[in-house]
Amino acid sequence: MRIVEWIYLIFNVVMLAWLIGARNKPLRMLWGGFAVSAALLLVHGLMEGLRWPLIPGYLLTMVPLIVLVVKTRNRSSSKATDGRSGTSSWKLRRTRMIASSVLVLVYAAVALGLPLLFPVLSFEKPTGPYGIGTVTYNWTDDSREEVLTPETGDKRELVVQIWYPTSKDAKGTTAPYVSDPAVYEQAFHDVLEMPKLLFTNLWDIKTHAIQDAKLSESEAKYPVLVFSHGLHGYESQNTFQVEQLVGNGYIVVGINHTYSSMASVFPDGRVAYFESQGKEGFEKLKFNNLDVLNEGWVKDVQFVLDEVEKLAANDPDQRFTGHMDLDRIGMFGHSFGGATAVQMLLTDSRVKAGMNMDGVLYGEKRIPAEGVGKPFLMISADDTLNGATSMSDEAIAAMGTNREVIKTYYEEVFARYAPVTAGGNYWMKLNNTVHLSFSDLLLVSPLLEWAQGVDARGTQELVNDYTLDFFNHFLKGLPFEKLDQSVGKNPEFSLEQG
Repeated sequence: MRIVEWIYLIFNVVMLAWLIGARNKPLRMLWGGFAVSAALLLVHGLMEGLRWPLIPGYLLTMVPLIVLVVKTRNRSSSKATDGRSGTSSWKLRRTRMIASSVLVLVYAAVALGLPLLFPVLSFEKPTGPYGIGTVTYNWTDDSREEVLTPETGDKRELVVQIWYPTSKDAKGTTAPYVSDPAVYEQAFHDVLEMPKLLFTNLWDIKTHAIQDAKLSESEAKYPVLVFSHGLHGYESQNTFQVEQLVGNGYIVVGINHTYSSMASVFPDGRVAYFESQGKEGFEKLKFNNLDVLNEGWVKDVQFVLDEVEKLAANDPDQRFTGHMDLDRIGMFGHSFGGATAVQMLLTDSRVKAGMNMDGVLYGEKRIPAEGVGKPFLMISADDTLNGATSMSDEAIAAMGTNREVIKTYYEEVFARYAPVTAGGNYWMKLNNTVHLSFSDLLLVSPLLEWAQGVDARGTQELVNDYTLDFFNHFLKGLPFEKLDQSVGKNPEFSLEQG
C-alpha cells in the first residue's frame, strides 16, 4: 500500500471511531475532521491515483458532514423525551454503543482489508551502486516469416525492452510496469483466466526505471544478460529480478516472444495476443509441440543478439555505442524462457553462462551426458519436481488426459533433467515454492500467496541473491559469496553440484 493511502485510511478509521464513541462532538472538530480527510483524499488522488479497493475509505470522508447535518437538525427541533426510565435509557445507550462499536470494527476491517488484499504491486528498492534506465525497441526480422498467424507475408516482429545502469540521481519519467495496462488487464483475464479485479491496479504500479535515462559511464562496458519470459508471460514479468541485476551493473535485454506471450503491444497501437494454434489442455504440453515451438524462440534470441551487436557498434541514440560488453553475455529465463536459455547455451557461442528458472527442458537439443559445457544454474520449485503426484484427478481430467499419460510425460521430463549438474554445474531446489514463485505475479495479491501457501518475497530475495552471485562469478570474475558455500542441504533449499 502507498504511504498516503495508509495515512488517509487510518485517519478516517480513527475519525469514525471518534464519531461513533464520543458523546460530545464540537462543530469545529467535525469541520476539521472533514477538512483533513478531504485534503488527504485530494493529495492521495493527485499523487497516487484513486482505485476501487479504497471506495469504503473514500465514503468515510463524508461521515463528518452527515453528522453535521444531523446535529444541526437536532438543534433546530424541539427536544422530545422518550418516556423511558433512567434504567431503560442506560440500557438503550449501552446497546447502541455495542452495536456502534461492532459497526466501526466491521467497517474498519473492510476499509483497511480491501487495499491490503488488492494492493498496488511494488518492488523492493534495488541494491547496488546504480540507478535504472530503460528503453523499448520494436525490431522486425526480415529473414523470417511469422508462422504463428494465418496471414502470409508477415515478418517476425518483436518488442524488446532494455534496462541499463544509470546514475542513482537520474531524473525523468518513471517507466510503467507494462506498456498498456488496459491490454494487459484483459490479457490476464483471457489468457490466464484470472479475475480482472486482481489487475485493475496495473495502472498504478511504479517501477524504479527512468525512461530513456542516460547510461552511467562509471564503467566503460557492462555485461549483457538476455531475459526470456515463460509461455503466456511478458518481457517485464521478472521486474523484481531485472532491477536488482541492473542496479548491480548489468544491461538486461528482455524479449517479448510475439504470439507466445500474454500480449505484445506495438508502437502503432497494434496488439498481438497469445495464439494457441488451436491446441488446448494437455495437447499444449506435448513435447512434439513445444520442442518445435522452442526452435522459434531460439531464433528470436539469436536475432535479438544480432540487433544488440548493432547497438553496441553504432546506437543511433549513442546510448549503448561501445558500452555493451559482448564478450560477457549471459542468459536467464523462466519456464519456457528457461528452456530457451539452455538451448542458447548449447547452440550459440555468444552466450557464456545461463540460468533456467523452473523450465522443463523443451527444445531441439538434449543436454549431453557430460553436461552443458558452460556455466549453468538450474533453479526448480519443489512443487514442480513433485510431478504427477502434486496434480489432482480433477486437474488431470480438465486437461483431457489421464494419470498414466501424465506419469509418462513426467518420466520424460525427469530424464531430460538427469545431466543438469554434469560438468560441475548447479541445481538448486527450493522448498515451499510453486512455478509462479519465479515471477512477479504472486505479488499482485496476498490472496494468491495464501492460495499457494508460499512466501513470494522471501523466494524472490533468495533467487536474486543467487542469480547475482552466479553471474558475478562467471561474467565478472568475482569470487563466489554464496553459491559454492551453499552446496548440500539448507533450510530453504538444497543445492547440488556435479
